[in-house]
Amino acid sequence: MADELQILYEDNHIIVVMKPQNVACCPDETGDANLLDMVKSYVKETYAKPGNAYIGLVHRLDRPTGGVMVFAKTSKAAARLSAQMPSGEFEKRYLAVLCGAPKMKTGKIESYLKKNSINNMVYVCTQAEEGARYAALEYSILQEDRGLALAEIRLLTGRTHQIRVQTASVNCPVYGDMRYGGAKAVKGNLALWAYSLRFSHPVTHEKMRFICMPPEDSMPWSLFDCETVVPENR
Repeated sequence: MADELQILYEDNHIIVVMKPQNVACCPDETGDANLLDMVKSYVKETYAKPGNAYIGLVHRLDRPTGGVMVFAKTSKAAARLSAQMPSGEFEKRYLAVLCGAPKMKTGKIESYLKKNSINNMVYVCTQAEEGARYAALEYSILQEDRGLALAEIRLLTGRTHQIRVQTASVNCPVYGDMRYGGAKAVKGNLALWAYSLRFSHPVTHEKMRFICMPPEDSMPWSLFDCETVVPENR
């Protein structure tokens, strides 16, 4: 699997890769091939490292979500990247195709979310409920076509399934989301993609940005011109 790795950037401290959709970012109960082990295998084979190669998992993407991820090659780099998250210096932006568009073309969705660990589902709840966690995101509708909308989304908090639950809560679920989409769900690959990643290099402190666009030849991404309409590329 290591030979299938799509590397966007690499140095002695970090490695930035494209996570394919429907591949887990780290080992889970399924035992399926996962991106963390693929990166470890690549480093071990490429640099002939004896034993286990250290690769630090800095952040996560859900299995159905594709896009750009950074892994740390040293524990120091992992700690320094993780330390950037509370301040927002470590920033992920997503593209999503929504079934329908919110009334406002740009806006903020705020709610409280609660996870049911038994069925791994997340629900909108009241602030007073036990286990409730505040969640917020900002969105901008970039294009619309055939009842679908291409949205850019910036997470202000990092909650499980946050984008999927919060967009569904305003009756605009993510295309392909059979779990949270309800009556508006459209069957297909989940159209959620982490396209932009910004952070400061953990050693040089250089401001870094990596962009990886979703597959333009597959539905529903093929309906939109992601390369030209996303703010990062204007």
